[in-house]
Amino acid sequence: MKKLGLLGGISWVSTLDYYRYLNEGVNAALGGLNFAECVVYSLNFNDIQRRGWDDWEHTYALLLKGCLHLKAAGAEAIVLCANTAHVVAERLEAAVGLPIIHIADATARDISRQQLRTVGLLGTKFTMELPFFQDKLSRHGIRALIPEAQDTRDFIQRTLRDELGRGMASPATKSAYLEVIRQLVERGAEGIVFGCTELPLLLSQADVPVPVFDTTRIHILAALEFALADAVLKQ
Repeated sequence: MKKLGLLGGISWVSTLDYYRYLNEGVNAALGGLNFAECVVYSLNFNDIQRRGWDDWEHTYALLLKGCLHLKAAGAEAIVLCANTAHVVAERLEAAVGLPIIHIADATARDISRQQLRTVGLLGTKFTMELPFFQDKLSRHGIRALIPEAQDTRDFIQRTLRDELGRGMASPATKSAYLEVIRQLVERGAEGIVFGCTELPLLLSQADVPVPVFDTTRIHILAALEFALADAVLKQ
């Protein structure tokens, strides 16, 4: 089994899911008392938020520090436990010299397997507005729709940061998100990408009338595939 380095704390709430599902996935594949060999470096999310994600040099420096700690601890690949962190994924990969398992690549492959060509993308305003995620989808022939109104994107950003990032999920926020999803489907979205690792705290497939792509679960499956590539699976 290969050792994974998890760069978490962005937020700690979703990092719990990464740790849990990775261990459950390894055990399901190998049985017995086999669990994931991994190292977790958990950032203080406030160190990013006090200057904002979009101070990209500051964000990059914090993420690089975490990645280098993971490499020093023996990690063979890095898992960035947040969609937005992938804005600088290629830069981190080049600097650290380890593969970074990219959340958008894994998501694009999953959407392609279902033969969908247009999806709605929800996430932080950076995930929705910057090209890093949409470009990965586009390379697979997938078009991404995002909420049209800036006010709506700002609302999503604010609730992801101030509510879901703290483990809070209110009925009013859920209702507002479902209306956003309804509008995306009306515009032609054949599926909805949960492009923030906190979104499953609020929404699930049961809430949405089209296929949902939970990037947290998809990313974890890609990480498991890497970690178990040379392992002997249970029969």
